[in-house]
Amino acid sequence: MKIIALLNELERIFHEGTHVPFSSKILVNGDEGLEIIHEIMHSLPDEIKQAQWIKEERKKILIEAQKESEKILNDAESKIRGMVDENQITQSAYAEAQEIRKKAEEISREIRKSTNEYADSILRKVQTDLKSLNDTIEENRRSLKVK
Repeated sequence: MKIIALLNELERIFHEGTHVPFSSKILVNGDEGLEIIHEIMHSLPDEIKQAQWIKEERKKILIEAQKESEKILNDAESKIRGMVDENQITQSAYAEAQEIRKKAEEISREIRKSTNEYADSILRKVQTDLKSLNDTIEENRRSLKVK
């Protein structure tokens, strides 16, 4: 395979390079080394190039998926907050309806009581009037009997 031969050639260049005294550095012909590296890059199989492209695309897709999931979570949280608020409104309306019902029942009891008292007072007056009329009738009948 050409890539292995090029890598061996690059290794040879490093071995044959001049060692810098008192360091681990080596002097090599930079142009020759870069030329071999470019040949290696051009000789890489398409699968490796595709793998690199796939890796970059995967990273983009993951970033986009992360953004989308954050958007979905934010939307869900907003919807939940709306539902909670809506539920609180419903509970408040229910409590208010209960209060209105209690007041209506109380007013109804008072109206019924007042109506009963009014009817009783009218009946008492009628009864008093009837008793008075009955007494007058009785007295008139007695007076007729005496004559």
